[in-house]
Amino acid sequence: MKFNTISVIGLGYIGLPTAAVIASRRKKVIGVDVNQHAVETINRGDIHIVEPELDIIVHAAVKEGYLRATTEPEPADAFLIAVPTPFNAENGNGHVPDLSYIEAASKNIAQVLKKGDLVILESTSPVGATEQMAAWLAEARPDLTFPQTYGEESDIRVAHCPERVLPGHVVRELVENDRVIGGMTAKCSEAATALYKIFVEGECITTTARTAEMAKLTENSFRDVNIAFANELSIICDKLDINVWELIRLANRHPRVNILQPGPGVGGHCIAVDPWFIVSETPEEARLIRTAREVNDGKPQWVIDKVNEAVGKFLSHHPEKTAKDVTIACFGLAFKPDIDDLRESPALKIAEEIERNHPGTNLVVEPNVESLPCGKLMKSMILNHDDALQQADIIVLLVDHKEFKKIEMSIVERAIVIDTRGVFEGR
Repeated sequence: MKFNTISVIGLGYIGLPTAAVIASRRKKVIGVDVNQHAVETINRGDIHIVEPELDIIVHAAVKEGYLRATTEPEPADAFLIAVPTPFNAENGNGHVPDLSYIEAASKNIAQVLKKGDLVILESTSPVGATEQMAAWLAEARPDLTFPQTYGEESDIRVAHCPERVLPGHVVRELVENDRVIGGMTAKCSEAATALYKIFVEGECITTTARTAEMAKLTENSFRDVNIAFANELSIICDKLDINVWELIRLANRHPRVNILQPGPGVGGHCIAVDPWFIVSETPEEARLIRTAREVNDGKPQWVIDKVNEAVGKFLSHHPEKTAKDVTIACFGLAFKPDIDDLRESPALKIAEEIERNHPGTNLVVEPNVESLPCGKLMKSMILNHDDALQQADIIVLLVDHKEFKKIEMSIVERAIVIDTRGVFEGR
């Protein structure tokens, strides 16, 4: 199957790198996004996100005429949908997946579909989302046939292929990682595999759409459970007055033990979200997965409690002062080191909670973000780490950015330090 023009719907942390890598293979790529600023930025040959190597690839692809961005779908031979799948905030428990972005993308591309086209859902999705997408497409285009009713003879091929890349390494992993491709029929899988073989050097393994959807959820749930063990261990060790970082180093000397490092919680649009998709579909059966999510979701509050204890400790040593005289500095807002991604970030949630409740001066340091999203941390001062270190009475280390690892201990020792990532431990 030939793909002369490929359209990528959603130009965020996954969509833009995917579009750029395909374009680098000298394929015509049309990127579609509702964000006008992102579209204009890309068409200048620049990028609106932080990802190593991506700026060079986008600049070259745009300059050579292989990549172009727009706000409206255009005809293509294949469509890759990479839009968000957040929680439905209107639902009572807040953990039901919101497929409205997929629905909107489906209905938008439906108007330009033609016989022989391929539609791939890359967005991390609950089981059954690909079938639902196909149903939305069929509803919008009754003149075309789809796999759910016409099987192998359908006009349109539909498949699911979840991304499985690590922020900060996206460009390399898009090419090197294996891909799980779940077509709604065997011919759908075959067509999708042909597309990914344009740029994927890893193996393309085919399965059903439902199994492909569940594979991504399973991968991230596995990681979430392991992180929850480390986070719960850190809470236990704190209560028992044991250094958790030393404990994990010792335990990991066992040849069959590999405990992860604890942190302030779990963030990002994958690990912090995907397990709930399984829980929402099978609430009675997913007991361990639910508990792991609750442990990780509860870790930010534990950090907040440690901050409150630190304020009390500071005031006990300075009885002439009040909480208004205490300056708290949060180091790091991203959900993981050395990126600018704030999605589902526990560090950001902690900084916001401190701002809401602490009457004194609140400082934040995030070297990877030039400006915060509208409405976030409006009452906090954004400083570089040198200035924040000089002013802070309490330092809350939330993300182990490379800049923070270089901080001299002699500077840190003047303040009360809450180190959720073990950056200063043992130094």
